[in-house]
Amino acid sequence: MLDSSHTGAQPPRRAHRPISWLAVIGFGALALLWPLLRILGLESALGDPVAGILTAAIVLAAWILGAGFGDVPRPVATLALSGIVFAVLLLLTSLLLGLWRGAGVAPFVFGVLVEAGLWGGLGALAGLAAAGIQRARRRGGAHPTAKPTRR
Repeated sequence: MLDSSHTGAQPPRRAHRPISWLAVIGFGALALLWPLLRILGLESALGDPVAGILTAAIVLAAWILGAGFGDVPRPVATLALSGIVFAVLLLLTSLLLGLWRGAGVAPFVFGVLVEAGLWGGLGALAGLAAAGIQRARRRGGAHPTAKPTRR
C-alpha cells in the first residue's frame, strides 16, 4: 500500500543562515598580526620563514577553532571571505607601513589577486574543518543548536 502522506514534493530545505560579516571582518583582521610581528622585531628574531609559517598556522588554527566552536554560520563561505579580507588587509598594511617592495601599481594589484586567491582558498579549507567540528558537536549534543536526544 502506498503512503498517501507523500506528495512527491522535495523535502523542505534547511534555510541558510546569513553570513556574519562581523565574523568575516574579525577573522580577516588577524592579518594585522604579520605587520605587528615586523614592527616588534619578532619577524627578524624568529627568521622570515619561521615567522611566516608560525603566523599562518596561528591564523588558520584561530579560524578553524573560532568558527568551529563559535557556531559561525556558513563557515566555508565565511572563512573564504575572511581569507580575502585577510589578503587585502595584509597588503594594504604592508603598503601603508612602507613594507611593500613592489615596483608600482601593477605588481601590487597582481599581489592582491594572488594573495586573495591563496588566502581565500586556505580560508575555504579552514571552513571545511570548522564545518566538521560543528557537525561533530551537533552529533555529540554539545552544539548550542543541537536538538536534545531522547533516552
